[in-house]
Amino acid sequence: MKLLLIASSLLLALFSNTVLSAEYIYRDLMANTLPSIRCESPEKAQKSATKPYKIKRSVKKFCQTQGYGWGIQEVKNDGKVVCNECSDNASLQVCHVEDMIVNCKRLKPGSVGMLPGQG
Repeated sequence: MKLLLIASSLLLALFSNTVLSAEYIYRDLMANTLPSIRCESPEKAQKSATKPYKIKRSVKKFCQTQGYGWGIQEVKNDGKVVCNECSDNASLQVCHVEDMIVNCKRLKPGSVGMLPGQG
C-alpha cells in the first residue's frame, strides 16, 4: 500500500510539470441546407426547414466536407429561410436555410500525443 502511494505521488509530480493541452485549428464556413423533398403548405415548409434535427445534421455535414477530423465548434449565424413555389402547385412550397455560418474545428497536427522522432 505504501509503495502504491509513493508511486502515485511520484507520477503526479512527474506529470504536473508537463502540460498536455490540445491546440485546435478553426475555420468558418457559409453554407445552405438542402430543400425538403415534398411540397408543403408555406407554414409547414418553413417549420420543416428549421427543424433542429435537420439543422444539426446539415451543420455536421458542412464541417465533415472539410476533411477527416473536422467537427462542429458552434453555429455563428442561423441564416434565413428561403422558400420556392412548387412547379406542380403554386400554393405549395419547398424551403431551405441559406447563408448559415458555422465554425468548425480540428486538432492541430502534433499538438497531442507522441511527436515523430520523440518518445
